[in-house]
Amino acid sequence: MSIKVALRHHTRYRYDRDVQLYPHVLRLRPAPHCRTPIEAYSLKIEPAEHFINWQQDPFGNYLARLVFPKKARELVIDVEVIADLKVINPFDFFVEESAEHFPFTYGEQLAKELVPYREICEQGPLLTEWLKKVNRKKQPINDFMVAINRLVSQDIRYSIRMEPGVQTCEQTLERAVGSCRDSAFLLVQVLRHLGLAARFVSGYLVQLTADVKSLDGPSGPEADFTDLHAWAEVYIPGAGWIGLDPTSGLLAGEGHIPLAATPDPVSAAPITGATGKCEVEFDFANRVERIHEDPRVTKPYNASQWSDIQALGAAVDEKLVEGNVRLTMGGEPTFVSVDDMESPAWNTAADSPEKQRLAHGLFLAMEKEFVGVGLRHYGQGKWYPGEPLPRWQYACYWRKDGAALWQNPDLLANPTQDCGTTTGDAQAFISGLAGNLNLPDHFVMPAYEDVLYNLWQEGNLPKGLDLLSPKLKKEPQRKALIEHLQTSLTDPAGFVLPLAWDSRKQAWHSCHWQFRRGHLHLSPGDSPIGMRLPLNVIHWEPLDKREQPQPLSLFQPVAALGQPKTPSSAPLNNDEAFIQTALCAQVRKGVLHLFLPPLTRAEHFIDLISAIETTARQQNIPV
Repeated sequence: MSIKVALRHHTRYRYDRDVQLYPHVLRLRPAPHCRTPIEAYSLKIEPAEHFINWQQDPFGNYLARLVFPKKARELVIDVEVIADLKVINPFDFFVEESAEHFPFTYGEQLAKELVPYREICEQGPLLTEWLKKVNRKKQPINDFMVAINRLVSQDIRYSIRMEPGVQTCEQTLERAVGSCRDSAFLLVQVLRHLGLAARFVSGYLVQLTADVKSLDGPSGPEADFTDLHAWAEVYIPGAGWIGLDPTSGLLAGEGHIPLAATPDPVSAAPITGATGKCEVEFDFANRVERIHEDPRVTKPYNASQWSDIQALGAAVDEKLVEGNVRLTMGGEPTFVSVDDMESPAWNTAADSPEKQRLAHGLFLAMEKEFVGVGLRHYGQGKWYPGEPLPRWQYACYWRKDGAALWQNPDLLANPTQDCGTTTGDAQAFISGLAGNLNLPDHFVMPAYEDVLYNLWQEGNLPKGLDLLSPKLKKEPQRKALIEHLQTSLTDPAGFVLPLAWDSRKQAWHSCHWQFRRGHLHLSPGDSPIGMRLPLNVIHWEPLDKREQPQPLSLFQPVAALGQPKTPSSAPLNNDEAFIQTALCAQVRKGVLHLFLPPLTRAEHFIDLISAIETTARQQNIPV
């Protein structure tokens, strides 16, 4: 993302008579170490009759030395800078091993080269007392730089001061207020007292108004802004000169454009020179103008650009239709919590309760924005190697024709909130649902956790192991085992209704599953029961007695979807045909979860969802 700006700095001196202009020195060209890309620079001087000589001072800064052969009534200096304000990470640097922690000592040769930047010229009592506040214990150098910069920023209030020169450290500390150059000079002296090389920097500060308001702090300037500014730089071996802005308490970034960096503020003044005796009027102006902006998330394409993009997209669609081409698209927007971005859940860990809460809030907000009331589906997402369970996935479905898939949002449960639903409610619900699908409830069967497997696991535990030990409960596999052992293994974990659509009879049908052990015992695990059905041990039937669903062609014409069918009052369908798909009902943390069978046609899915909502309304149980 790039924002290019034109920075214009105008300075004018009007004299009450023709006066002699003695040589002037300007330090108004971006310094060689400027990190912000400078694409263009111009300097215009009036009177037009002058000589200009570009030089570099002993510290490498650019100087423009001006000589005026004739007297003049005014002196005008216009600077224009075209800068590309690409985001700069102020911590993008490496540090030599010897300087990774404060305090550290410069090497012998480097110490010689940094002599001008280590000179201490202020040792007043207020400064000496203030230095006692600094934490000098061993600490990471980055933490130290942030802390010392913030400390000066907190103790010295910023004010605009038009008087020339820089306050002494004693004046700044006594008044607890100063301009940017006063705070910068104070920080330079503080750093030198702490054994670090530091220099004074004058330059331009560019601040652009934010695209959107900040959620948790100041949003910055109300309008784009630029002005002359001052800050400090500290020398860290390996990293070089690092900019610290004590006015804001932040490290220097892309908006800090240095013009001169010197050991002493006197050598960094933007303009120095003299004139003959006269009265003078002085005025100046600093303006910044955006001349190019890349579209971005917070400031996307404008209406005209969107219109062009949509027109191009429509033309591409026409070409794809002509060529009988089908495309699919997938994507995963990624975001990080602004309130807790450093915790493991937002960096290395896969999940956390807070992450689910935030994601669910976003999910509901998107549903409201795009759908109104949609069909919410809480399913399992990707399963990564090494993780005990798949990750969760929220999805919302709706019909393009505007017909509602789900009528009453109050009957859609929030999986993060306990509804007080019991296993008995689950049994009543699935029995009622069977009736609404015109099926007898004797097809519903309870599903149990595997007693033999859990007893075998319990028998393999060390003797005397305390299952309630807090340490034991932290490990996911052992925690799951404890939950199973603390639950009565004779109580159903949920209920299962074998279910499929009979295309020949145009009705729902079911069957009885038979097991050698007499009951349906789930495969071991922590996933919903619909993911743990023992489909491999259901009684065997020849292929000719099984209904074989035919896959639909993606290219065959599809009729418009109709309205869902209401529950029928026809006689119950007792006919059995061997099927291996099922609908499951299970209560997890006080919420009734339904696991739907795979279906091949959308109209069958719509009818099943309608029957589920009807049952939820009849029994007043959200799902």
